[in-house]
Amino acid sequence: MNLDPIDISILKELQVEARISNIELADRVGLSPSACSRRLDQLEKSGTIQGYQAIISNEVLGQTVNAIIHITLDGQSKAHLADFEAAAHACPYIVACFLMSGEFDYLVRINARDMIEFEEIHKNWLSTMPGVVRIQSSFAMRTVVTRSNIDVSVLQKP
Repeated sequence: MNLDPIDISILKELQVEARISNIELADRVGLSPSACSRRLDQLEKSGTIQGYQAIISNEVLGQTVNAIIHITLDGQSKAHLADFEAAAHACPYIVACFLMSGEFDYLVRINARDMIEFEEIHKNWLSTMPGVVRIQSSFAMRTVVTRSNIDVSVLQKP
């Protein structure tokens, strides 16, 4: 789907406030409510908007440890990758998992309450995943920037 300036404006407003009413959204982007609703429906049906979610505070959940983990597998065949990825999907502690190029096979992000919980996750989940031969963990001292996507404003060309 090609995004025009109105679509980008809609996406920008939703990135700031996803629970905005259609009437308010229409007003902010300069459309009638019915036209805005149609545009929003098109953005959802095309897969441009993949869903809406609540962003829950890690601090409120007591998740103070943010670990970035590099994982190396014993092979990179289709079966090796599929087995590992199935296990990653099943692990409730994994916040994000990326297949990587370069030195490591996967980059995984995990949040935990403390180092004791992280050790349990490491022993009972990560190290038991299929094909894992190396795990290297780093710990974030604080979050500087976190976004689910780029600011869609950068898509607008001057």
